[in-house]
Amino acid sequence: MRPVLIILSILLSGHLLAQTSEVTILVNPERTYQSIQNFGASDSWRVQFVGENWPISKREKIADLLFSLDTDENGNPVGIGLSNWRFYIGAGSMEQGDDSDIRNVWRRSECFLDAEGKYDWSKYKGQRWFLQAAKKRGVPEFTAYTISPPVFYTKNGLAHATKGDLGFNLKTDTYEAYSKFLVDIIEHFEKNEKVYFNYLSPFNEPQWAWDQSNQEGTPATNQELYRFISILSKELYARALNTKLIIGEAGDLEYLYKKNGNNSNGDQINIFFNPDSEMYLGDLHNMEYAITAHSYFTTWPLKTQLDIRQKLADRMEDINPDLDFWQTEFCILEKNDEISGGWGRDTGMPTALYVARVIHSDLTIANARSWDWWTALSQFNYKDGLIHLDDGKGPGVVNDTSQLNYKLRFDGEITETKLLWALGNYSRFVRPGMVRIDAKIENGLSPLEQVTDLQVAAFKDTTSGKLVFVFENYTHKDKPIRLKGCDISTGQPAFFITDEKRNLQKYQVRLDQLVIPKRSVSTLVIEKQNTLKSINF
Repeated sequence: MRPVLIILSILLSGHLLAQTSEVTILVNPERTYQSIQNFGASDSWRVQFVGENWPISKREKIADLLFSLDTDENGNPVGIGLSNWRFYIGAGSMEQGDDSDIRNVWRRSECFLDAEGKYDWSKYKGQRWFLQAAKKRGVPEFTAYTISPPVFYTKNGLAHATKGDLGFNLKTDTYEAYSKFLVDIIEHFEKNEKVYFNYLSPFNEPQWAWDQSNQEGTPATNQELYRFISILSKELYARALNTKLIIGEAGDLEYLYKKNGNNSNGDQINIFFNPDSEMYLGDLHNMEYAITAHSYFTTWPLKTQLDIRQKLADRMEDINPDLDFWQTEFCILEKNDEISGGWGRDTGMPTALYVARVIHSDLTIANARSWDWWTALSQFNYKDGLIHLDDGKGPGVVNDTSQLNYKLRFDGEITETKLLWALGNYSRFVRPGMVRIDAKIENGLSPLEQVTDLQVAAFKDTTSGKLVFVFENYTHKDKPIRLKGCDISTGQPAFFITDEKRNLQKYQVRLDQLVIPKRSVSTLVIEKQNTLKSINF
C-alpha cells in the first residue's frame, strides 16, 4: 500500500498559505505510551468572590469558557472543556481577617469547620457555584486539595508557617482530627451536593517554607507526609469512600528524584514508591498509584527543561516502572529570555506558546498522564490566569493594596487569553482515556533545536480509532506537513487553529494539503470508525 498523504488547504485572510519545504511526520499508532487521565485547572483563590458576587451572566460566561464542550453555529468551540477541576479546601484565614497575617483578602480562605467542632456547609458559596457549574457542563473528574490544616489545628494558630520551622504546621495530637476533617468534606459533598471527588491531595509543595504573609501553606518532611497519609488512608477506607489520594505536589520536578536540600522532603519517587522503602505508600488503601509534582523552575533554559524531564522519566523507570506521573500545577514564575517572567500580563501568543511547550515536554518526555494549570482566574498583572479579571481599562491589579483589588471582588470585566485557548488544544480534544502514540518529525533537527521549531504530540481513542494531533509552531513561517505511516484514507479531518487572530477556530478541510500556521497551537482531529493500522514502508 502506498503512503497516504494528508493535505489541507487553509485560507488566511483570503490568501492561500505560502508553501515552504514540507515536513514529514512519521506516525505509528501501534506504539503507545501513557493513557491520559485529565487536563485541569484550580479554583484558587479567585472564584470565591466571582462565584458569589459577580453577575450571573458573567459567571456563566466564565464557566462556559472553562468547561463547555459545546460549539457555536460554525462548529467553533465555546470553551476548552477542562476534564478536571481542582477545588481548594481552605484553612480559615478568612475568618481571622487581618489577624491571619495574610495581607491580600483574595488569598484568605474560609473553613467549613470552626474551633468548637461545628460545620457550616453554607460557606464557600463562590467555589461551590463553580463546582456545580463544572458538573453541569460535564467535567468528568474533580480533585479536592488543601495546603494548610485549619488554623485551630496548627502549631502557631495561623494558616502559614513560622519562620525557621520547616516541619508540618500541625499539632502532633491533631493528625486524626485533621484527617477526619478532610474526609468529612469529601463525604458531605458526595452525599449532599452530589459531587464526587475522584481525588484528594492533602499536601502542596511541602519543600517550601511557607512562612511569608502572602498565602496559606505549610512545609512538611517526608516522614510527616507518610504519617499523615497513612492515617488519612485508613479514614477514607473505614467510611467506604472511593476517593483516591494523590501525593507529592512537589515544588519542582527535581524533588521527585533528588534529595535537594537537608529537610528530608526530596527523592520522593524512591521514598514513597520503592517497594523496599520503609515509607512505601503503594500498598495503602485509596492510593492513586501516581506521584505528583509541579513544573515550576524547571522550564528554562530549554536544555534544562528537556534534561530534567528525561531524568524524571529515567528515575521512574529505574525505581518503579508501574508508577504514573501527574503534573498538577504550573504557571509562569521562572525568569526566561522569551517572555521575561511572571509579572506583566500577556494575553497573546508568546506566553501561550511557552506554556504549550511545557505541556508538550511534560507529556512526551516525562510521560505525564495528567496536566493541570495553576489558577483559572487572575485579577493581577501577572501571567497566572487562563482568564483575567480587570476593569476593562488596564492590566489588572498591580499590588495587594490597590483599590481595584477591592472592587473586583464584586464585578469586573472578563479578558480571555491565548493561553486559555492554547491549553484548549489539549483539554478539548485529548480526552480522558485516550492514549499517546508515536509521532516523530523527520527534519534532521536535534531535540533542542526542535523545541523552537515545530512540535507534535499524537493521541488515539482506542475504541473509535480517532486520532488527535496537537502542533506547536514556534517559528514565524507556515509549516506544510505530511503525515506518514498509518492508514487514514477514510478519516474525516477537522482542523482547529489558535493564533493571534483565532481561538480554536475550526476549518473545513480538503485532504490535499496540511499547513501549520506560524506562531500557532493547532489541532488536527481525524475521526475514524475502524481501528487504525500501521503501514510498513
